[in-house]
Amino acid sequence: MDGLLTLWLPILISAAVVFVASAAVWMILPHHRSDWTPATDEDALMEGVRKGTAGPGMYYFPFFPAERNPETMAAYQDKARAGPAGIVRVRDPESVIRMGPSLVRSFALHLVIAIFVAYLASVALAPGAAYLAVFQITGTAAFLAHGFIGYQEAIWFGLPCRVAFKHSLDGLLYALLTAGVFGWLWPAA
Repeated sequence: MDGLLTLWLPILISAAVVFVASAAVWMILPHHRSDWTPATDEDALMEGVRKGTAGPGMYYFPFFPAERNPETMAAYQDKARAGPAGIVRVRDPESVIRMGPSLVRSFALHLVIAIFVAYLASVALAPGAAYLAVFQITGTAAFLAHGFIGYQEAIWFGLPCRVAFKHSLDGLLYALLTAGVFGWLWPAA
């Protein structure tokens, strides 16, 4: 635990650097602008979602039946084949307008990742470890946390693979930044 406590500065700075980089990736860089496409009739879609959901939440359709007897399974399969099939994520409208709470949660996520990266590095490396060794361990750990975030969504929930790949590229940037900060601020022997 003492090793982890000595890493408070790289933990905080790497979380802050990744937070800023993440904001730049999403607000300035153009590569995520094509991740979404507009609905052909946005007003009708919004009205349908308003009428067809109970508010914020995740909705899967057609919904898999709780009872799995031959009749309900056949009806489910017919609906699924007829399409469309999908997932709708409905957010609280205020969360889209007021981004402050989401920004705080985002920073908290980067901080938690940095803490786990620091923990792994503190048990794998001694004070005074070479910059490259620190960079390799912390960069790998950070990439494992940031780099594969989209693939589970792509496999099971319809996130386009090209978007998951872009998340991996973002994760590589975040991992390199994290590794650079830890390498720079690693405690001396």
